[in-house]
Amino acid sequence: MNHITVVGLGAGDIEQLQLGLYRLMTNYKETVFTRTLHHPVVEALQEEGVSFQSFDHTYEAFEQFGDVYSSIADTLIQQSQQQSVLYTVPGHPMLAERTVQILLEKQKEGVVTVEIKGGQSFLDDLFASLRIDPIEGFQFLDATNFTRSQLNYEQHTIFCQLYDEMIASDVKIELMEDIPHDHPVYIVEAAGTSQEEITELPLFELDREMALSNLTSLYIPPVPREKLNHQFFRLKEVISTLRGPNGCPWDRKQTHESLRPYLIEEAYEFLQAVEDQDDEGMVEELGDVLLQVMLHSQIGEDEGYFTVDDVILSITEKMIRRHPHVFGDTTIHSAEEVVNTWDQIKQQEKGDSRPSVIDGVVDTLPGLMKAQELQKKAKKVGFDWDDPAPMWEKVEEEIQEFHESVDAKGAYEQEDELGDILFALVNVARYYRINPEIAIQRTNHKFKSRFIEMESLVSESGKVMSEMTLEELDQYWVLAKQKERSDG
Repeated sequence: MNHITVVGLGAGDIEQLQLGLYRLMTNYKETVFTRTLHHPVVEALQEEGVSFQSFDHTYEAFEQFGDVYSSIADTLIQQSQQQSVLYTVPGHPMLAERTVQILLEKQKEGVVTVEIKGGQSFLDDLFASLRIDPIEGFQFLDATNFTRSQLNYEQHTIFCQLYDEMIASDVKIELMEDIPHDHPVYIVEAAGTSQEEITELPLFELDREMALSNLTSLYIPPVPREKLNHQFFRLKEVISTLRGPNGCPWDRKQTHESLRPYLIEEAYEFLQAVEDQDDEGMVEELGDVLLQVMLHSQIGEDEGYFTVDDVILSITEKMIRRHPHVFGDTTIHSAEEVVNTWDQIKQQEKGDSRPSVIDGVVDTLPGLMKAQELQKKAKKVGFDWDDPAPMWEKVEEEIQEFHESVDAKGAYEQEDELGDILFALVNVARYYRINPEIAIQRTNHKFKSRFIEMESLVSESGKVMSEMTLEELDQYWVLAKQKERSDG
């Protein structure tokens, strides 16, 4: 009892069935369970008097294939409690047969014993029919259960379990995210049998008017590398080539130090694209930021210190560590709790290497950003106001001190007092959850836009700006401002 024998029916007709398996089934006195009746061997054995009970109806009872396979395995285990069970599957039991894998998992748990009885895989016939050698690189996927991240398009790719047009449509949609819509693919039906049929068609026609069954496979030939430029490995290859012996002289001479201004510049250009709500611009500017990351990583690799894999590993593990509520068993209910947990974990990681609360603020940050970060860290130990009133009082106090410095002190003291005003205003901005760096950038952009419009209006009037009074210019400034609001 509690024993299940699994027999593979092979890839084709009964002539390919092993003699021992043929005798096993024709001499079996009980009903043979089979995953599906839609197989040439089942039809031939039925004609010889073998009784089958299939699970074809189970596919109609569930929306997910995983539930179908689990239900089949549960039924087989229940039957095995009454008598030994003979269960047949298409092809080979150990090739793309999820029900068998579930049964083997149950065997590890001591629920049932499973015996595997041969069967011919259809892959040998498939390789022969398609004239491909798997040594060149080969991947075999379940069309009902795969993700794009699994796919290596430079290899020969075969999908099984392509039962119907809905599955074919899902596969097509995923593939067209990566490869050209007219890339040739091949539908292989009943490989290695007298009913074998191979149909070539463009990818976009995969789910159109095709007769699909449990004997259907899909073959995708390798895709040329130049058509995979959207994938990470291609970017890495390009950067490596640029920095290589026969690469670009400019790229080869760059160092971490020489590239510093470019990363800052590209980051700000991305912020400008966000401000402009320019989606295409954001794509381009994010690409430029990524380019800087890749160049620095390639320099690290060239010098033997680190690679981009180290960079990716570092940030991946950090994100997992600092999100225990997502990747662990911690429960967090609000964004504020997330920030607190992040800071706690960060402090644990840093240990005692930062004795001061405000250690860790990068010295090279722009002034307003650095002021904001210093104040945020001070707030963590309570050194901050909870009400904006004293913040505004501080701003007014610093403005008064600046006026006094202008009247009685030198340039250094005046800079010092003006810095105090800006620092106090950053505190106000932080209270109202305004990023001061972004705010000043927006104002700069606004000023630039209005000034250019003012220049245009003055030019249209036939006047010359340098010959106009400030009062006259101010009138055109107001006109430019009104036009901006009207256009908005």
